[in-house]
Amino acid sequence: MTKSELIQRLAKRYPHLYQRDIEVLVNTMFSEIAGALSEGNRVELRGFGAFSVREREARAARNPKNGAMVSVGKRHAIYFRTGKELRERIISVMPKD
Repeated sequence: MTKSELIQRLAKRYPHLYQRDIEVLVNTMFSEIAGALSEGNRVELRGFGAFSVREREARAARNPKNGAMVSVGKRHAIYFRTGKELRERIISVMPKD
């Protein structure tokens, strides 16, 4: 689902709200999450999950095009862990093997 699809779905679900207001709300929420993560904070949305920033150490990698060894520096990556409610909801709708 893209951000515009999310806005459309929320507009259908809440017809009493203007679409432009929903768009401002969604953009503000994403902006606040991004801002908190960029400051190194953890963002937890109860029932959905938690976003955090983890540091990845420098390492040696291989260029898949020519096989040459490449040095990859230390960097930060966003990590998402699903909440219990979301995990159980997904498991309940997924087909069993």
